[in-house]
Amino acid sequence: MNRFRPFFGYLRPVKGTLIAALLCGLVYGAANGAGLPLMMKWVFPQIFAAEAEVLTNWQLALIAAWLPLIFLVRGVAGYGNVYLVQLAGVKVLERIRLDFFAKLQRLPLSFLQRQSSGDLISRGLADTNQLQFTLTFSANEIIRQPATLLGALGFLVWVAMNERGVALVLVCLAVVPLCVLPIRFVGKKIVRRAQEVQAELGSITGRFSENLATAREVRAFSLEDREVKKFGIISQSLVRFQMKVVKYQQALNPAIEIISAIGISITLIYAYRVQVPLESFLSLITALYLSYEPIKKLGGINNEMKKGQAALERIEMVLNEPVAITDPAEPKPFEKVEGNLTFDKVSFAYREGEPVLQDINVHIPAGTVCALVGPSGAGKSTFANLVPRFYEAATGSVKIDQVDIRDVTLADLRQQIGIVSQESVLFDDTVFNNLLVSRPGATRQEVEHAAEAAYAHEFIQSLPEGYETVVGERGASLSGGQRQRLALARAFLRDAPILILDEATSALDSESEAAIQKALRKLVVGKTVLIIAHRFSTIRDASMILVFDKGRIAAQGTHTELMADNPLYRTLYERQSTQSLE
Repeated sequence: MNRFRPFFGYLRPVKGTLIAALLCGLVYGAANGAGLPLMMKWVFPQIFAAEAEVLTNWQLALIAAWLPLIFLVRGVAGYGNVYLVQLAGVKVLERIRLDFFAKLQRLPLSFLQRQSSGDLISRGLADTNQLQFTLTFSANEIIRQPATLLGALGFLVWVAMNERGVALVLVCLAVVPLCVLPIRFVGKKIVRRAQEVQAELGSITGRFSENLATAREVRAFSLEDREVKKFGIISQSLVRFQMKVVKYQQALNPAIEIISAIGISITLIYAYRVQVPLESFLSLITALYLSYEPIKKLGGINNEMKKGQAALERIEMVLNEPVAITDPAEPKPFEKVEGNLTFDKVSFAYREGEPVLQDINVHIPAGTVCALVGPSGAGKSTFANLVPRFYEAATGSVKIDQVDIRDVTLADLRQQIGIVSQESVLFDDTVFNNLLVSRPGATRQEVEHAAEAAYAHEFIQSLPEGYETVVGERGASLSGGQRQRLALARAFLRDAPILILDEATSALDSESEAAIQKALRKLVVGKTVLIIAHRFSTIRDASMILVFDKGRIAAQGTHTELMADNPLYRTLYERQSTQSLE
């Protein structure tokens, strides 16, 4: 239980509901553990004993009412207990998932890129659901079942002491400790199997996620059968691990029942030898049976705790991951940014010992259109991603207007930066709301002006509901060129002093690209622009070019200067020019 203590904080907001649920559980336990044996002890003998008095109809009705009364109290209390616990559980699940999702929003991109998206989804859904069930089930049963057990044992001890003293009590309880053995054995087995099940659930979710994201490629290459086969293999593996959990979990109840039967048989033999009266024996056997039932349930709690522990470990991997990129304790004001960029002895590595950027020293004056070129994997995108702090420099500093970007809040920093990626992503929302994300306070007129500047207004008006058209998941209802123009419209609307373009026109046809190039020439005026260039046709207007090679800036200058003085740049340019001609 100590393993879950940090997470019991989630129960505080619902403590009133849980207290009411636990009180219902105590009433249920008392009615279940002591009520039924009392009926065996006092009610049945008044009806069936040979020397029983003749009862009037009224007396008979009152005695007979004992059974429905017990089950009424037991049923109402049990229902209240389960309903209130489920109510608390749903609220707990909501908070756990919200915290998990919120943590994902704060973790750096480097963490998310190391993880499988399907596995993260599984941790956020399946594992949080398992943890929620464990917390509420344990909080519920950890009171209800011991209450039943204590009620039954209390009655058992009282009757046994009155009938034959301590000897009968010891005989009745002798086998109870043996029930702990299968509980401990099964618990050890289940925790490892549960971890395997949760991991396989992550793989299943991953396959679903990847398949849906690559639906076009699957059909284009006729991979449907291959995908079904791969999914079937993972599914079979999940079934295998699930059945291992079932094997151990379902073995617990028969094991405890066999031990219980042995205990009852021993009690039967002893009761015969010491001549325990029938009514006393029946009440003893009922109490003894009812004491074994909560032991089985407590064994079930132990199993659930083990499964919850496996889910907890997977959730904690995210919740306990340090948030490396955070706001400073005392942030500096960051307004009226001009856009001077300075990289001072900057190094960065995604993995220790594998540097992506090494000893980067460069100053990019405000208003400079700076192109980043170099072979694939040379560090161009990483260099640009350090500016909005998507990644944190391992050494050195990145400054804007001589202010270290780590000294300002992330919101203030990113407000000064506009980004258009090579793969523009839209949310499953209206066109208007997708544009508004870049500047939430913008007016309708400002949004439309930005769309016009990006040559997107005309096609938006042609959509079924214009700006109120829902674009679908990741903008699935739009063409690549349309999505890219909406992404450009966001940059126009934001009008930030620093602009990062990751081959912003790559998804456009030649006609649209020519129009966008004209618009971009207007957009970049007075701004500091970083163009991550994958093709050299996009860097002709650059006033500065940085040539990256193996994580270092190998050269910098204009196109003319680099063509004359830098062999690497000249080779890259000539190679792409040749490919374009071909």
